[in-house]
Amino acid sequence: MFRRIRRVRLYRRRCRRVGHAIFVRNSKMEYQKHKESARSLVLRKIAEFNNFYNFNLGRITIRNQRSRWGSCSKKGNMNFNYRLALIPDKLVDYVIVHELCHIGEFNHSNDFWNLVAQTIPDHSQLRKDLRKIKF
Repeated sequence: MFRRIRRVRLYRRRCRRVGHAIFVRNSKMEYQKHKESARSLVLRKIAEFNNFYNFNLGRITIRNQRSRWGSCSKKGNMNFNYRLALIPDKLVDYVIVHELCHIGEFNHSNDFWNLVAQTIPDHSQLRKDLRKIKF
C-alpha cells in the first residue's frame, strides 16, 4: 500500500494538469512528439522574418531546454525549445524575432530593442505574457 501511494505521489510531481488533460513534464515522449512540428514552425517563421532582417544564419536546433525559449550564439547558431509548438503564434513570433535580432545586436541594448520593435511593436507586452508561462 505504501509503495503504491509513493508511486502516485512521484507521478503527480512529474505531471501538470491543464483542464481535463494531464501532461507529463519533460518526458522524452513529449519531446519526440512535438520536436518535428516545432522544427517546421521555427524554420517557416525564421524564413518569414529573415526576409525583413536579412541576417546570415548558422545552424538551427530544436532542444528540450528546461528554462529557455531560445538562445543564439555569436556564430549565428540558434537553439529553440520544442515547447514553441505548444504556445500561441504571437509569442512564437516574439521568441524568433528576439533570437534573430541577437545576430545583429548581441546584447539587450536600446539598439537591440529597436531592431525587435521594427517587426514586433508590442514586444514588451509579449515578453510579459511569455514569462507567465511555466514549464
